[in-house]
Amino acid sequence: MAEKKTTYNLVPQTLKKGLYTQIVGSRILHFKELDSTMDRAAEEAERGTPDGTVVLCYSQTRGRGRFNRVWVSPAGNLILSVVLRPTLEALPFVSILAALAATRTIESETTLDPVIKWPNDVLVRGRKICGLLVENSLQGRNVRHSIVGIGLNVELDPTETPEIAAIATSLRLETGRPTDVSALLLRLLHELDEIYVALRNGRSPVPKWSNYLETIGKRVEVQWGADVVTGTAEGVDDLGHLLLRRDNGALLTLSAGEVTLKTSERMPAPSGG
Repeated sequence: MAEKKTTYNLVPQTLKKGLYTQIVGSRILHFKELDSTMDRAAEEAERGTPDGTVVLCYSQTRGRGRFNRVWVSPAGNLILSVVLRPTLEALPFVSILAALAATRTIESETTLDPVIKWPNDVLVRGRKICGLLVENSLQGRNVRHSIVGIGLNVELDPTETPEIAAIATSLRLETGRPTDVSALLLRLLHELDEIYVALRNGRSPVPKWSNYLETIGKRVEVQWGADVVTGTAEGVDDLGHLLLRRDNGALLTLSAGEVTLKTSERMPAPSGG
């Protein structure tokens, strides 16, 4: 589908509020409709666009999430992809910084209490409110670029799409009122920039990200490639990998996977000593 430049003024409204970032938002491309902000951002990255370039659109026709799932992207939500150029050492933290930025944005701009389902699903009251996707391009041990896709449900009505009706939610649905999308975007860009700059300076986002993890201490089932393992999520390591304690006592370290909650019971608190 041919892209069209937008006629609405989200970016001017956002910039008018004051965008004071070092990297993220160094260049902003804004469209009314795209097939995919991820694809457009990757094209811009291949052309040499600067670190921190943001691609936004009002709606997308072929949005995608993790595991190649379709991401429902009607108008009225916040849909963007960001081109980052991290070092190889920083690359494992890109998904973590995006989840942390999205969660802090929702927390700051609303009265909601978002949490993160490991590794990067942002939830409110058990339903997904923000999806994240990271796609990397490497050449040997050199990172050419990393594209971070963020889809934040602002005005989405999940009941209009049967396949997500039971699992998704939106800011409108949770707060019962409209959200200033320009303020939301501004906060998100500032959060992304702050965490990304800190990461480039050697400060890991894992400690702050782990504070929002609702998975820790719960019995979960993790689909990991072709395997499915069950156990208790004991914590995460320095890279954000999930530490899963199997029922036989073995401790698994999982770098990725699809988590399903098995029970709401938490682990007993460790005894002092």
